[in-house]
Amino acid sequence: MLLEATDGEETAVFKAAAASVQVLVEPVGRWFEAYIRRRNRNVSASFQELEEEEESSEESEDEELQLEEHPMLRTLDPKDWKNQDHYAVLGLPHLRYKATQKQIKAAHKAIVLKHHPDKRKAAGEQIVEGDNDYFTCITKAIEILSDPVKRRAFDSVDPTFDNSVPSKSEGKENFFDVFAPVFERNARWSSKKHRPSLGTMDSTFEDVDNFYSFWYNFDSWREFSYLDEEEKEKAECRDERRWIEKQNRASRAQRKKEEMNRIRTLVDTAYSCDPRIKKFKEEEKARKEAEKKAKAEAKKKEQEEKERARQAELDAVRLAKEKEEEEARQVALQAKKEKDIQKKAIKKERQKLRTTCKNWNYFADNEADGVKMMEEVEKLCDRLELTSLQSLNEILASASKEDSKAAVEKQVEEVNAQLQREREAEVQARQAARSAEQASGGGGGGKGWNEDDLQLLIKAVNLFPAGTNARWEVIANYMNVHSTSGMKRTAKDVINKAKNLQKLDPLQKDEINRKAYEKFKKEHTSVPPSIDNALPSERFDASGGEGNAGPWTTEEQKLLEQALKTYPVSTAERWEKIAAAVPGRNKKDCMKRYKELVEMVKAKKAAQEQVAAKNKK
Repeated sequence: MLLEATDGEETAVFKAAAASVQVLVEPVGRWFEAYIRRRNRNVSASFQELEEEEESSEESEDEELQLEEHPMLRTLDPKDWKNQDHYAVLGLPHLRYKATQKQIKAAHKAIVLKHHPDKRKAAGEQIVEGDNDYFTCITKAIEILSDPVKRRAFDSVDPTFDNSVPSKSEGKENFFDVFAPVFERNARWSSKKHRPSLGTMDSTFEDVDNFYSFWYNFDSWREFSYLDEEEKEKAECRDERRWIEKQNRASRAQRKKEEMNRIRTLVDTAYSCDPRIKKFKEEEKARKEAEKKAKAEAKKKEQEEKERARQAELDAVRLAKEKEEEEARQVALQAKKEKDIQKKAIKKERQKLRTTCKNWNYFADNEADGVKMMEEVEKLCDRLELTSLQSLNEILASASKEDSKAAVEKQVEEVNAQLQREREAEVQARQAARSAEQASGGGGGGKGWNEDDLQLLIKAVNLFPAGTNARWEVIANYMNVHSTSGMKRTAKDVINKAKNLQKLDPLQKDEINRKAYEKFKKEHTSVPPSIDNALPSERFDASGGEGNAGPWTTEEQKLLEQALKTYPVSTAERWEKIAAAVPGRNKKDCMKRYKELVEMVKAKKAAQEQVAAKNKK
């Protein structure tokens, strides 16, 4: 984008820009060169790092190398060269794995110039022949440290490296001062170049999570081939060499496993002692509690809204209902007023009719005819409506005695004719009902049902409720056993009669039940003359006065059943305790009711057994 021209200047185009040209770019540079070198040599990144360190060391060629000569160099055992510290032998104990190849070569050169056997021999020092001279240790040291593979194997088992892991008690006191140098020390084994630091107390959650993710997935290049107990070059045959390789692989794998367990223990200990983790957990807990509280408040608010809406809806329904009730009340009040007005009008017209007829002496010449006409007038007052009464009173008010008598007699004839028609219709309806009853109850020998049979049927239906196996056969058999009429009823007869009883008017049902109760009371309260003066037995000696002769209610029945379960047969003074548990009943009432229940259950079982026997046949 061109810059805008300043004041007093103009923007001008001198030449058109050339079109873009595609150029092929080849990868070059030291990083690409390092990648190609690693790929061709099939080496890891740690080798590349060593080479980079060598290259960087060339930049400090003028730097003066400081050597620290091993104080026990002359006393080293050449045969035990594998257990010696090669960096200390070359005078580089302060640099160790950080020493470059140039520094190692320079140190070796300085050590050789000082301790070479020819140099010492020329100085008159006695030299041990062969490989028994301590100079062999210097040779082995440069041999190990100048080879990257052998040097890495020796660095993996660096004798000065601290493999210890801090304890939880140490870490909790001063976490960062204790664990920061430990992680920094163990980071040298990482195959990855970029290693996250432990951080501080102010580190973010992402930084802490990245740190522990790195160490929980730690990729270590540390290997333990330097500690192989057997050297396969010393094997005499191929089988022995394979056996040695197998033993070495097993020991390396075991040490590698122990190393990874050590790293995992270090990370677990640090994670458990890290105050930031505790802080993050508390923050997460507080956040979840806040979210939970917010959800609870939102839910509570939603419920309150729903409750308000529901209450508003209920209020609306209540108001509408109250309005409807008020309207219905007003309508009923108006209807009542109209009815009262009509009743007063009817009463007035009736009184007027009675007065008029009374003034005419009920249109009779003698007392008998007067009484008869008085009854007819009362019948007219009861049967005629307001309009008819008004019309009749208008005629009587303006007509003579003979015309009034004729009008009254005509109205009496019409009322009597209407009453006759109603009676005939009622008789026909009764006859039709009786015919239908006889047709539906045609079984059982072609005879009808008397009151005893109806009462027995009602008792059987209550005794064998719905759900009883072969219920109607059991009821029919029960009736055939206990009926005093001798009629044999089938299940079909019983079903038809039960349906007819259901269709009866409630008043008729109440009448049947009333008669049944009166019969039951009469049978159980009548005492034969032969035993009228007999003394009461000890069993039914009524110590609590006269018993309650009324029927047992449902609540009393439940209390009796519970008392029978509570006080078994072995209980002392059982019936006194049962009677005390049923208010309003004495010992005699409870024993009598128990006997009735036992007989009822026996009859029920007998009827069911007979039906079951018939079904088997």
